[in-house]
Amino acid sequence: MSESTESTALRLQGLVKRFGEKVAVAGLDLVVPRGSFYGLVGPNGAGKTTTLSMATGLLRPDAGTAQVHGVDVWADPAVAKRMIGNLADGVRLFDRLTGEQLLTYTAMMFGLPREQIAPRVGDLLDVMDLREAAGTIVADYSAGMTKKVALACALVHAPRLLVLDEPFESVDPVSAANIEDVLRSYTSSGGSVIVSSHSMDLVQRMCDHVAVIAAGHVLAAGTVDEVRAGESLQDRFVALVGGRHTSEGPQWLRQS
Repeated sequence: MSESTESTALRLQGLVKRFGEKVAVAGLDLVVPRGSFYGLVGPNGAGKTTTLSMATGLLRPDAGTAQVHGVDVWADPAVAKRMIGNLADGVRLFDRLTGEQLLTYTAMMFGLPREQIAPRVGDLLDVMDLREAAGTIVADYSAGMTKKVALACALVHAPRLLVLDEPFESVDPVSAANIEDVLRSYTSSGGSVIVSSHSMDLVQRMCDHVAVIAAGHVLAAGTVDEVRAGESLQDRFVALVGGRHTSEGPQWLRQS
């Protein structure tokens, strides 16, 4: 294995995806270093979710390649997917199972040794503050609880790369802080995280690398400080993406 492959968790080259006449992702290139916490930011419709779906084997690209630790996701999907923990946007869970059953089933699907499954499931129920809801079917979970059990499913097989689409959406602040601690420990031990989020504060606080995407293209990528270029990430994002309205809004909306 080459040095560049060993130091790269995810490599996207020339990814293209069209939906009819619309080009959602237009020849996108991205390199996520091993051990990094990589933020993916962009306006609605920028192509973030489509890019992550192609990177994880959920959506076949029209052109280009995605490699996880040197393994082509589409040429060798079984090997690649075993290295990926995926929290995807809009993917349905088996929600007629209880939280504990869902985690156990997911662990079995990844082929974990039977003796490891119950301890891992118990650890994740505790980390996600789901112990009291372990026996409740997932269909009865709140939006935040559903997000947490889906994240636990992404973690249960101890993947080398975590791909997370809006992981903190609807999650309460205490649980979010606990999850942040787990993810920081994960990356410090050599795991890699790529996270799509609309929260610039979260990305600036947690990520060491960031890519700004708009209209299916990467506008800027690198360390957070390189991309910020001396500005706040929010201001730099707006400058790159454009579309900021500077008016005070319509006259009829003003209260005086």
